[in-house]
Amino acid sequence: MRLLKVATCNLNQWAMDFDCNMKNIKASIAEAKAAGAVIRLGPELEVTGYGCEDHFLELDTVTHAWECLKELLVGDWTDGILCSIGMPVIKGAERYNCQVLCMNRRIIMIRPKMWLANDGNYRELRWFTAWKQREHLDEFQLPIEISEALDQTSVPFGYGYIQFIDTAVAAEVCEELFSPLPPHAELALNGVEVFMNASGSHHQLRKLDIRLNAFMGATHARGGVYMYSNQQGCDGSRLYYDGCACIVVNGDVVAQGSQFSLRDVEVIVSQVDLDAVASLRGSISSFQEQASCKVKVSSVAVPCRLTQSFNLKMTLSSPKKIMYHSPQEEIAFGPACWMWDYLRRSGASGFLLPLSGGADSSSVAAIVGCMCQLVVKEIAKGDEQVKADAIRIGNYTNGQFPTGSKEFAKRIFYTVFMGSENSSEETKRRAKQLADEIGAWHLDVCIDGVVSAVLSLFQTVTGKRPRYKVDGGSNAENLGLQNIQARMRMVLAFMLASLLPWVHSKPGFYLVLGSSNVDEGLRGYLTKYDCSSADINPIGSISKMDLRLFLKWAATNLGYPSLAEIEAAPPTAELEPIRSDYSQLDEVDMGMTYEELSVYGRMRKIFRCGPVSMFKNLCYKWGTKLSPAEVGEKVKYFFKYYSINRHKMTVLTPSYHAESYSPEDNRFDLRQFLYNSRWPYQFKKIDEIVEGLNGDSVAFPEEAGNSEKEVGVVAANSEDPSAGL
Repeated sequence: MRLLKVATCNLNQWAMDFDCNMKNIKASIAEAKAAGAVIRLGPELEVTGYGCEDHFLELDTVTHAWECLKELLVGDWTDGILCSIGMPVIKGAERYNCQVLCMNRRIIMIRPKMWLANDGNYRELRWFTAWKQREHLDEFQLPIEISEALDQTSVPFGYGYIQFIDTAVAAEVCEELFSPLPPHAELALNGVEVFMNASGSHHQLRKLDIRLNAFMGATHARGGVYMYSNQQGCDGSRLYYDGCACIVVNGDVVAQGSQFSLRDVEVIVSQVDLDAVASLRGSISSFQEQASCKVKVSSVAVPCRLTQSFNLKMTLSSPKKIMYHSPQEEIAFGPACWMWDYLRRSGASGFLLPLSGGADSSSVAAIVGCMCQLVVKEIAKGDEQVKADAIRIGNYTNGQFPTGSKEFAKRIFYTVFMGSENSSEETKRRAKQLADEIGAWHLDVCIDGVVSAVLSLFQTVTGKRPRYKVDGGSNAENLGLQNIQARMRMVLAFMLASLLPWVHSKPGFYLVLGSSNVDEGLRGYLTKYDCSSADINPIGSISKMDLRLFLKWAATNLGYPSLAEIEAAPPTAELEPIRSDYSQLDEVDMGMTYEELSVYGRMRKIFRCGPVSMFKNLCYKWGTKLSPAEVGEKVKYFFKYYSINRHKMTVLTPSYHAESYSPEDNRFDLRQFLYNSRWPYQFKKIDEIVEGLNGDSVAFPEEAGNSEKEVGVVAANSEDPSAGL
């Protein structure tokens, strides 16, 4: 037997905070060495943090990374252990995303990334060059300061692997695993048995199984030990890196780290038998045949052993059941951990949330409550960093610290119900009840006086006073009256967030939380600069349908029973007067259901459909319930209001990224914000197709799960409640 102990980790790095990052790197190496591991793998770009973005263009960033690496190498950190360290490296005129492989105070080789992530949230080609030389290893001249400190002038640079006396080890960096021709396939044929994947992979709902299946598939048919390391936490942007460091042997997961955690450092260790890899490969005829005619990959020889012989004192790691969270748990834990990082790193002393008693703001409140629960649990487990942060944020003194989530919430979480003459007693009651269940400091504020003052000013200036539509006013008047309420709430929220800590003799300021969901952003069903305008928004990339499922789950699993009643209530903005024959409802205002919006969003972004392609696809999806003409009208209606309101995405509050059809304009969904909302060419094409189908016999397959509710036709108002404003 060739027994090998390996370690990988989740690290909560912070872009451009080299002290924080080095502290975590050193802690992970120390923990790996203490466990007896001889290989330690860290995340992609762990020295700088993955999310530095245009800071990567600064020479300082690369220089500081080398300074940090020197600190590791002149100390005893790499003694007796192979460490893969992620950092940017400049070679000649090009900048590369690299894994620097070090051992015994020497750099063995530098492995640049060959296939860069450049879609969705990723823009690596903006900052890095892909390494394209596969035939040989170049010689890289080390910076003078490093060379003098290490007494080493150059190192091999490029695509290759390290050949030890008893095994071969190679790096495969993040995106390379998911490329059509991943390096591990060729490396396996060259005898590499241990693969180290350093990654900077963000959380997205229902994504983890795709990632884990890739790790398992990499070694299932060709054998090998596949190590995966990831960042975990908010490193300064909308993304939450969701950890889940793992070790896979011959297609089986033998170790898995947490996906969501408040810990800064989590190391997982496994004891593996490399003879099991050799045995599997020897049993696969096609592997043997392809290995015999392989393309040779360059290697660097290191004359030392990593493995130990048969030893009963060393226990082999066995396959384990993979841990997957439900989507509801992902919504609870992912944004909660992201918010905790944002809170502790921003210098704020808490959150303020305009709590309407509706589904969206209640979801945000529940996530804050979940965050408080996680903090208290982690303190109980002995995490000193979480404890120190909580003491500072909660302004604890005399050795006190959080011992209960409700008590902690009382110190760091304000909720405010900003009611008007259009608000119902039911939503007011639900907001208060939920705040009490969480433990938040709750305020009940009536904004009628402020709104009336603004309207009086308007009347003084213009000589006219607008009326609601139900009282005989025009669409423009109705819209203006709704928007002024929404915008006054935004102004009041920021005022309270900045001054309430002062009122209660607390230091600092509060972060204002937004609560618009991804579907409302896609449709533009929000007022520009209303309560959707905030410091951060934990649900801005989560669909209404998923939020409703979350509320049901949270009512029981988080211990907030009022959420069940909130989920069952019909969504309403409560911006118009309530009459015996009229009550404002979101889906009626929008002219489409939230279920339909989710379908439109996925087809527009994930499946890259324009109006015509979406129409054709929905004719099949909805063809058993709607005629082609009805489908066409729905598609045109969606694209009309999507394009009218696209400008609102340019000022969308920074939101936790969770959904692959997010319309977020800043990083993820890059499109113009001034459209011809009539779409004359595309809509004409739809009309022509519909006309061509008239009179034809069209057969649509019955689709599993298709229902009247899914495609129900909603009466559409002629005016969007917030169009263009």
